Amino acid sequence: MRWRPTRPRHAALPESRMLPTAAPAPQSVRLRINGVDHAMEIEPWVSLLDLLRDRLRLTGTKKGCDHGQCGACTVLCDGERVLSCLSLAVMRDGCEITTVEGLAQDEALHPIQQAFIAHDAFQCGYCTPGQLCSAIGLINEGHAKTLDDVRELMSGNLCRCGAYPKIAQAVAEVAFGPGEHRSERAHAPIVPGTVPG
Repeated sequence: MRWRPTRPRHAALPESRMLPTAAPAPQSVRLRINGVDHAMEIEPWVSLLDLLRDRLRLTGTKKGCDHGQCGACTVLCDGERVLSCLSLAVMRDGCEITTVEGLAQDEALHPIQQAFIAHDAFQCGYCTPGQLCSAIGLINEGHAKTLDDVRELMSGNLCRCGAYPKIAQAVAEVAFGPGEHRSERAHAPIVPGTVPG
């Protein structure tokens, strides 16, 4: 005779241990995006990136890695750079968001856009929206004092084409003015008998 358990193998969990079956309700969010006010209901798990691209059709902001490692999704929130793939839209309630579509004013390009063109600081262009927004955020932060600082502070934005030198020069020109963007090495004294860096 075979032993049988007294209760079913897959007995129901007590109600106190059951997972909720209903998804959280959408939340009301107000955002000012590129100068336009938006009031909407958003599910709490929607990223700012997906809101911009899928709900508002602002597709200039790119989805690269979707893990916060490439910088292609960088936008400005209240003037600070933010990786929109890692930011839940509901967390930005009341913020002013600027995407690449909001940089130019009427027919006039933003100075950073003009500098990218002048320095030929893009090739395929996929990373450019994130690079532009990151550059504006970097300038707003005011921490970059040299070209080397610009390189370091822009290092979170990857460029598959390798246009880094031209990107750094374009950002430095806007941040410091033309001709004012030498590297730390250019300012270092040359010691006799050594080869400059």
